[in-house]
Amino acid sequence: MSTPTGIFLFDTQSRTQKELIISDGSALRIYCCGPTVYRDAHVGNLRTFLLADLVLRLAKLKGFDSRLIQNITDVGHMGNDFEDDSESEDKVIAQAKQEKLNPFDIARKYEEKFHQDLAHLRFTPAAVYPRASESILLMQNLISELLSKNHAYIGKDKSVYFDSQSFASYGAISGNRLDALKPGHRYDYVDDGKKLFHADWALWKAAGSRTSMIWESPWGEGFPGWHVECSAMALHYLDGHVDLHIGGIDLRFPHHENERAQSNGVTATEAVDVWLHGEHLLFEGRKMSKSAGNVVLLADLIERGFDPLALRLCFMETKYRSQMDLTWKAIEAADATIKRWRNKYQEWRQDVSHVDPEALQSLLRGIISDLSTDLDTPKAIIKLREIERDESISRTTRANLFEIVDQFFGLGITDNRSIRVLGAEEEKLLNEREIARAQRDFAKSDELREALLARKIKVIDTPTSQTWEVI
Repeated sequence: MSTPTGIFLFDTQSRTQKELIISDGSALRIYCCGPTVYRDAHVGNLRTFLLADLVLRLAKLKGFDSRLIQNITDVGHMGNDFEDDSESEDKVIAQAKQEKLNPFDIARKYEEKFHQDLAHLRFTPAAVYPRASESILLMQNLISELLSKNHAYIGKDKSVYFDSQSFASYGAISGNRLDALKPGHRYDYVDDGKKLFHADWALWKAAGSRTSMIWESPWGEGFPGWHVECSAMALHYLDGHVDLHIGGIDLRFPHHENERAQSNGVTATEAVDVWLHGEHLLFEGRKMSKSAGNVVLLADLIERGFDPLALRLCFMETKYRSQMDLTWKAIEAADATIKRWRNKYQEWRQDVSHVDPEALQSLLRGIISDLSTDLDTPKAIIKLREIERDESISRTTRANLFEIVDQFFGLGITDNRSIRVLGAEEEKLLNEREIARAQRDFAKSDELREALLARKIKVIDTPTSQTWEVI
């Protein structure tokens, strides 16, 4: 018996907010497209991966169990995604040649770094991280089913292709109709008659002259196409149905469009209930690219002395469906906010004031309502900032609230990191400095900064406020 969750998310396919339903009544089944492990995940990748963590945390906060599967692409992702060319190099193989390592050593190296990034950001681990290279039989079985159901055929080059014209509702996610697609438009393309139709894509590619990362199959030596791995893993590890499928907006077409066709072709029903896509991320106003030299990694934040959780807060201050322009100033401000909240929490929890259970539940309902309405984290964070400043709410109530909601936000607000409670004189100096700064009395502001520094308190200015930390 299915179970409604009260969590509504924007479904790319229906273009509406749909409620997440636990279809088997047991656990919410989630699939999130994982990394291609030939390089470090950059901050744009991590923004997408955060979506899965937020859904898991929200479901848990509301009392529901979840099961997340996130694949590791260590084979099957072509060097050029838009050419159906068996001579084209897999990205893992290309990186292996560059670093003079075995392809599987390259994959394990960057897979480990991926898991380190997730740990730094306190992402909830997936139930399983299946590797494409260890799931070849799953893919071959799915391909065999598609062949038996006339959704696939063997091409003249001995590769196996999906027959896109056999799937009537192709384009439902992206809006791209088969009859409008032109050769070479973001899908595997060849013009030498290997395929029946130019929009068909390879499920299994004949090895050709490729000698590494190839496997035996009923159709000869070869390797899987990129798209088929997600269908095979999702259906296998989630028992044939996905309640929620997560990925970046760049995967909407062709990857998710092709995945939907493959999965539905096997199950003869909609295999995915909700398709959730996160928008693009810019850095300092520009698209990140290796050629532009502006690819930012989590390690870059840590090297600059920022708490990696500042990146979590930055992401949550922008709606996941909006394009985000991340900046170093925003990261600095988020870092200061987290430190301030940790300090405030430690101060509040020392207070002996009573907890107002009605106020606590009312505030909590408001925040959970925002989060349950298409993950409106910016609105929820605005509420937290208002609650932080609202002296009409007892300190103990605020401490309890921040403690509960951080189960979702994952910012380590309850962490005690070199925190001490301020004395009355220190609070007075900080308040005076904030007033001086607001009045642009920079001489007095600097004087007060030095007075606080003498007390081992370092003041950190942000564009909108100030925070502090113990030296």
